[in-house]
Amino acid sequence: MAVTSTRASSKPLIEKRSIDYIPEAERHGRLLSQFTLWMGANLQITAIVTGALAVVLGGDVFWSLIGLLIGQVLGGGVMALHAAQGPKLGLPQMISSRVQFGVYGAAIPIVLVCLMYLGFTATGTVLSGQALGQLFGVSDSAGILIFASVIVLVTVLGYRVIHFIGRVASIIGVIAFVYLFARLISQTDVGALLQIRHFSWSSFLLAVSLAASWQIAFGPYVADYSRYLPSKMSSVKTFFAAGAGSVIGAQVAMILGVFAAASANGQFAGHEVAYIVGLGGTGATAALLYFSIAFGKVTISTLNSYGSFMCIATIISGFRGHLNVTRLQRLVFVLVIVGAATLIALLGQHSFLGAFKSFILFLLAFFTPWSAINLVDYYCITRERYDVPALADPNGRYGRWNTLGISVYVFGVLVQLPFIATKFYTGPLVGAMGGVDISWIIGLVVPAALYYVLARKWHSAVPDQLILPLEQDAVDAQPSRAGRIQAV
Repeated sequence: MAVTSTRASSKPLIEKRSIDYIPEAERHGRLLSQFTLWMGANLQITAIVTGALAVVLGGDVFWSLIGLLIGQVLGGGVMALHAAQGPKLGLPQMISSRVQFGVYGAAIPIVLVCLMYLGFTATGTVLSGQALGQLFGVSDSAGILIFASVIVLVTVLGYRVIHFIGRVASIIGVIAFVYLFARLISQTDVGALLQIRHFSWSSFLLAVSLAASWQIAFGPYVADYSRYLPSKMSSVKTFFAAGAGSVIGAQVAMILGVFAAASANGQFAGHEVAYIVGLGGTGATAALLYFSIAFGKVTISTLNSYGSFMCIATIISGFRGHLNVTRLQRLVFVLVIVGAATLIALLGQHSFLGAFKSFILFLLAFFTPWSAINLVDYYCITRERYDVPALADPNGRYGRWNTLGISVYVFGVLVQLPFIATKFYTGPLVGAMGGVDISWIIGLVVPAALYYVLARKWHSAVPDQLILPLEQDAVDAQPSRAGRIQAV
């Protein structure tokens, strides 16, 4: 514990690492920080709105709550399996995709991940802009610009500041949510709402899909925030710390959204932030709630922006052949990312709710196959035995393009199309399924099974054990040793 504290205190405020491997001497942090980060990331207004959608779009309270919980557990399990990779590899999540897709080929899912982050950042900025607009007495557009400036600052500072804000946001979020729940219960007959039950598969599976997609969407960057943990950290403990924080935080927020939407009598859609704050009161209380909403969004919006930076840097480094990114390059990347998200938020702020629902459901088609392939490969095929230095070498073990991984991924996307039901696209089999969207289930199960069968036969050579970059202390101790790798 003392060593961990000393390591953490000696680190600069501004993160110097980007997508490169984190040496053991720079590892620090505790499992509690994983729990608080992901709880803080989920105790926020967008999660409330996501839960509310289950009711706004036709579900009853009781079955919406059950469906959301099932989706949290399923999606949270997938998310937490990715989190457990961070301490072992010491790398951001999407770098490891080069094992399955090739050094160049990994750019295919990463580009789509960047689009996801852009969309989530934009939608979160809309809600935060509403909160800041009310707090400071300015327009929503001005609030959006203020919020974007804060996100740029925190993202540039990096890992340590993000975790600190996560801890603060979790405390503020718990206080705000306890207060809002107390006010909601005092104003609403919760028991009566729970007694209204009209089960339908379409509404129930919509609730499951909303929660599952919420959790699975964290998969492409969750290891980015566990990669500084000591490599000997238990994978099981990392799994439960990150997963429990995310599932508990999201479920609490979505429960509030369900009850708020059910008691709103049609006043929730289009006025999400104002309605939630109105549950708590007016005056100084309302101002504090607006602040808590905006601050809660800082955590998740920063995660999205930081993840976008990691993804762009990963794409560029794959073609440049090295993993170093300067602080100036980081600043430029972040400004471009947040600037694009802010522009989208300003243009789309008046049609938020419907577009957001379609967005988070449609993105599942692109991320569930990637997640399935990555997890099956890591846990079942290579069994954590990665050659980390080779991830930066297009001529190395993993090559430029991995035909097997790319083919299974493309098939995994295509096989979902008949089952997708969104405003963007509705598949031909949706009607036969009673309007139920089960595409995310297909996108997890089919690519996972197919990749497992094919990779066992045609996977490239797997190292006998995990190979990590040779760290400087090992170089000093063994000056005559050739090479830049060490086996674990």
